[in-house]
Amino acid sequence: MKIFADFHIHSKYARATSPQMDLENISKFGKLKGLNLIGTGDFTHPDWLKELKQKLNPIEDTGIYFYNGMKFMLTTEISTIYEQNNKTRKIHHVVHVPNFEIIDQIRDILENKGAKLGIDGRLTLNNIASDEFVELLRNVYKDILIIPAHAWTPWYGVLGSKSGFDRIEDCYKDQTKYIYGLETGLSSDPAMNWRLSSLDKFTLMSNSDSHSHWPWRLGRECNVFEIDRLTYSEIFNIIKNKDKKKFLFTIEVDPAYGKYHWTGHRNCHVMLPPKKAMKINNICPKCKRPLTIGVEQRVEKLADRPEGYKPKNAIPFKKLIPLAELIKVVFKIDTLYSKTIWSEYMKLINKFGSEFKVLLETPIEELKKETNEKLAKFIILNREEKIKIIPGYDGVYGIPVFDENKFKEFKQKQDNIKLETQKTLKNF
Repeated sequence: MKIFADFHIHSKYARATSPQMDLENISKFGKLKGLNLIGTGDFTHPDWLKELKQKLNPIEDTGIYFYNGMKFMLTTEISTIYEQNNKTRKIHHVVHVPNFEIIDQIRDILENKGAKLGIDGRLTLNNIASDEFVELLRNVYKDILIIPAHAWTPWYGVLGSKSGFDRIEDCYKDQTKYIYGLETGLSSDPAMNWRLSSLDKFTLMSNSDSHSHWPWRLGRECNVFEIDRLTYSEIFNIIKNKDKKKFLFTIEVDPAYGKYHWTGHRNCHVMLPPKKAMKINNICPKCKRPLTIGVEQRVEKLADRPEGYKPKNAIPFKKLIPLAELIKVVFKIDTLYSKTIWSEYMKLINKFGSEFKVLLETPIEELKKETNEKLAKFIILNREEKIKIIPGYDGVYGIPVFDENKFKEFKQKQDNIKLETQKTLKNF
């Protein structure tokens, strides 16, 4: 049984999240995407937890739940904010558990530590260090799965430039032995992480961190397993043991698509690759303040291996840009929420079954029968990982480019060190 799993999402009770992120929409749009296992997100929030308990049906004793044709695992993201070595640390963690009894115990412990559970779906813990956090949760359940979320994000990643660390061990200390995986995040992919030998022992995972039910967000990154019987314990052991036979691959967006790939300043419309940012000492040429260091530059700083290195035990990955993004570029539409995009999207899904079927399996001859030739070719280029991306930076998503000449034009301007504005980028 092949499992497409997105473990890290948020509910309607999390800040900056769509009010439509309920179980009905998560399951409905997850099926359109091609997912068959989704993390619930936000299980510490009282209102969301009540809804989960009312609607999710346990599948025997597996630690997996079922609703509206979709399987779910109980997950949440928790933020720990604390001081260490004279620096404020803000680290996000994805937590997986097998049942509601464990959730209730976790909530009791965290409330006793001063946590305010009803403020935000993504719970924030103040003055609790990451190693203490792991120890607290493992005292409740020893096989709890704790994954550092979007490990390279500048402000909230364990390796992030703003509030993170240079080594996983500096964050989790003696509890590092219980950290079995890392989430790559949108702005990095496994190949970038392979450049750090210290990360070889961790299983690299990919999740969407979706705040919206739309399929260009939900499942845009996910994990693909081959499992005879789906259980919490099976997933736990696959991650713990880095089981390549059962963990087939991850699906990643091109890291340039991520919002923090290059170094830059959103408000100043400044975006720079690592070498050019370092030449100006990472100071914005417009406002003269420090730039937000992009993931590519952060990896370059910490890497002890050259680009292209692949460890022997590496789990493969595939890079895919969401289908709606491809339609948007081909049809030259300004917004992903266009009815034209949704109509074209659903035409393909109704014919072929799911977005992953379209992106990964459907032959070009079949695609041409259902859509125009340009989009069909773009889908195949996507499958072959040949789509060019104008990189994202400082909270701005990267932009897929269909026209090779447009991308060459962008590259030439970068070579001439002419800083692009967001207004100019819209012309691509």
